[in-house]
Amino acid sequence: MTDPLTRWRAHAEDAVLLDGFHALKHALRFAAEVPVAVTTDRGAALALAEELAGDVRETLDALLTQVSAEAYASLVPRPHPTGVAALAVRPSRAANLDRLARTPRTAPVVVLDNPRNLGNAGAVIRLAAGFGATGVVTTGTLDPWHPTVVRGGAGLHFATAVERLGVDELPAGPLFALDPEGEDIRGTELPDDAVLAFGSERSGLSAELRARADHLLALPMRPQVSSYNLATSVAMTLYHWSATGGAAGAC
Repeated sequence: MTDPLTRWRAHAEDAVLLDGFHALKHALRFAAEVPVAVTTDRGAALALAEELAGDVRETLDALLTQVSAEAYASLVPRPHPTGVAALAVRPSRAANLDRLARTPRTAPVVVLDNPRNLGNAGAVIRLAAGFGATGVVTTGTLDPWHPTVVRGGAGLHFATAVERLGVDELPAGPLFALDPEGEDIRGTELPDDAVLAFGSERSGLSAELRARADHLLALPMRPQVSSYNLATSVAMTLYHWSATGGAAGAC
């Protein structure tokens, strides 16, 4: 077997960086293919697995290789406090697109329309995975598989279908767009096959997406408060879906 640094460099160009213990834990839980994983302290990593992730401890025991702190730092742009990093094979785009297109759906698709903040995008993917959303689609230039997004998503990209598409390529289903001028969301029951669209943190929905929306909805907000954080808006909307009969309510 080749040494871990050689295996890392062989996969680094095309693989997804799993930055930290929790990202690796989640990726393994959702069947990610992980060709290499390293840690600066194998004993500490396995003890953490024993405490927090007993379901993947044996897998981690077989997978993790200890390397020096210097070697670890050379592999990752920003060392994680847990001293763990891994590379995973990115899911097939064709398989993700098939999952997004398949109907009937049992959970909504979340659309981030031209998002700007990598960390916010990662937080949304983590939320969507937690609610059992079918997937998260981004429009615009942000890469939803950027290492910073994956870090923010704690490896939960592997728990839902994450892809970038044009507005004209969005999955089928009634399109509900969140907009301050929309109707109060509390008066609407969101169907399981909904496509839930959220505008960028700075400029809101694009004209193209707004024009395609079947419904405009607004979150309740106190007067003189200008907006919510993107991840907060997605959380409120997915909670409303689950609380009004959505399939995720049974999770």
